[in-house]
Amino acid sequence: MRVQVAIIGGGPSGLLLGQLLHKAGINAVVLERKTREYVLTRIRAGVLERGLVDLLDQAGVATRLKKESLTHEGVMISSNDDYLELDFNKHIQQHVTVYGQTELTRDLYDAREAAHAKTLFNVENVTLNDITTDSPSIDCTVDGHTVHIDCDYIAGCDGYHGVSRQHIPQDKRNEFIKEYPFGWLGVMSETTPVHSELIYSMSDRGFALCSMRNPKLTRYYIQCDSKDSVDNWSDDSFWNELRGRIPEEYAAKLETGPSIEMSIAPLRSFVCEPMQWGNLYLCGDAAHIVPPTGAKGLNTAASDVHYLFTALKHRYQENESTLLERYSQTALKRVWKVQRFSWWMTSMLHRFPEQSLFERKLQQAEFDFLKQNDAAQAALATNYVGLPY
Repeated sequence: MRVQVAIIGGGPSGLLLGQLLHKAGINAVVLERKTREYVLTRIRAGVLERGLVDLLDQAGVATRLKKESLTHEGVMISSNDDYLELDFNKHIQQHVTVYGQTELTRDLYDAREAAHAKTLFNVENVTLNDITTDSPSIDCTVDGHTVHIDCDYIAGCDGYHGVSRQHIPQDKRNEFIKEYPFGWLGVMSETTPVHSELIYSMSDRGFALCSMRNPKLTRYYIQCDSKDSVDNWSDDSFWNELRGRIPEEYAAKLETGPSIEMSIAPLRSFVCEPMQWGNLYLCGDAAHIVPPTGAKGLNTAASDVHYLFTALKHRYQENESTLLERYSQTALKRVWKVQRFSWWMTSMLHRFPEQSLFERKLQQAEFDFLKQNDAAQAALATNYVGLPY
């Protein structure tokens, strides 16, 4: 098989890059380790920055999103029973969009099928060849059959545990990692959201987040020990703990019900430098991970897609490779700004093991300053809605 761009990974970043390339007349194949059905069972965040929504529109896959998504014009930050209702319109005249990542991925798969674009599933034993030459290629097996793919460029959109990043020589690869000593226990339920906007809550008992997918489907999280297990939690124990971590006014309104999904997500920060090696370019979790505080994972992957797609389009339509050469440098500038914001949000809102009273007082002072200072609120709103590309 011969294509211009081979994309490893059939998650939202790989699919979005593939759809944008297709719209630009650039031939690409997407390689996915699992089946489409398996990919669509993954439950992820659904807060989309304005930049990602614009990219989906550009890719021609925003029709259902525009009909079914929720527009959020603010967010609540609370400290025990005290809270700030942050108005995005007041500070930056922008908003975020709530639309489940599963539905976004479904829309991208549907568009790819409608375009008869090539997607290979059940791909295993992936090996990247000659990535520092002008003739890179990929060898793999698909349903047990050997496949060879010649291409000009390879996009590694295969996540933290994927093979792409490992093809950058270890002595040339710098990896920056911060592991947080807690995770998020998440529950999804068919209940009415407790508030029209998201609630990020710091409390003496630990962090909590009240979120939603639609007006009848909620997603709630509470901070838990990094070694905790869902086996230690019942629905009732989760709801009782959540009530104790959000402002009493909203705890009294909380609608509870059976969980339809319960899981624990670890929290870590990770960045790989560089994000390119030869004709291999990393996107999304293959190159960086952020804590879910602030919902920046998918959104930062989207900014990578923007930079890489723009660079590839310049290469094929204008025979100009400068943007490709600068891809890693350009993408990493935004990646580190997002890392800073996610680290700041996480540090302010969570209780850390063996945290001193002095450190707790600083967290409270951070919240008080945010509540009283318009400039601080504008900075949070700017970062939350999404930094420009």
